[in-house]
Amino acid sequence: MSAAPGAQEIIGRLAILAGKGSFPLLVAHAARKLGHDPFVFRITGEADQDWSGFDSSELSIADLASFAAMVRRQKIGSVVLAGGIRRRPRLREVRPTLRSLFAFASSLGLLASGGDDKILRLAIAVLENEGVRVLGAQQVAPNLLGQAGPLGSKIPSAADRRDIEAASGAALALGRLDIGQGAVAVGGRVIALEGLEGTDAMLARVADLRQGGRLSSPGGVLVKLCKPGQDERADLPSVGPDTVTNAHAAGLSGIAIEAGRALVLEREQLVEVADRLGLFVTGIEPGQGGGKQ
Repeated sequence: MSAAPGAQEIIGRLAILAGKGSFPLLVAHAARKLGHDPFVFRITGEADQDWSGFDSSELSIADLASFAAMVRRQKIGSVVLAGGIRRRPRLREVRPTLRSLFAFASSLGLLASGGDDKILRLAIAVLENEGVRVLGAQQVAPNLLGQAGPLGSKIPSAADRRDIEAASGAALALGRLDIGQGAVAVGGRVIALEGLEGTDAMLARVADLRQGGRLSSPGGVLVKLCKPGQDERADLPSVGPDTVTNAHAAGLSGIAIEAGRALVLEREQLVEVADRLGLFVTGIEPGQGGGKQ
């Protein structure tokens, strides 16, 4: 019998570094379906799901010494980074191991001034230096990846496709600066870019603009794309039911995500919410407007 998708990539016991949201829990359940018993590191101040059904331990994001000790104790060979991390560790909080000192010494400035992608690359390098293999969540849970075309019953109109094209160009430019992954276009004009505050806060700004009468054109589209050159083992763009609800509150017509390089969380609920609120959610290939229909 051939191995299940993702099973070949997992070496040793799988661990999940769990931040905020339901995403880490979805990955943990997917790992169990592959026959693995994941160990969960609950990031202090970030992890917010019920992990009582899994072996787990609380861990400060800066405590590499404790991480390395648990890796040895639990015979962990593979790690997935999943969930939101809102707070960067301060330099004085870092507890490195001897193996990680060099990696940190050459990159300490990134903790204070680096963009998210640079920080994640540093984190991956440091973790792999401790002898574990860092996997992308999509290697364990490939069913979370969005594909080309609409997820629900709604499809983009010609006007929506113009907004997708405009917002896609802005999202790619933003990604090259390692700032964010999302942009909103209304009436063919980019009106909001995602910053450090995240997608939901950006959508709240769009809602405020609309309520304040600053946006006269109806509709609009949120586009989320991978940053050019992004390491796909961490921080892939993601959407879930809350994203749809917040896009609706902002008066948008729909959401477009990068096909094969963005995560769809709680897919069935997302589709139900999108169809009920009358929004489209579609997978696109950058440069192809509304994607495959």
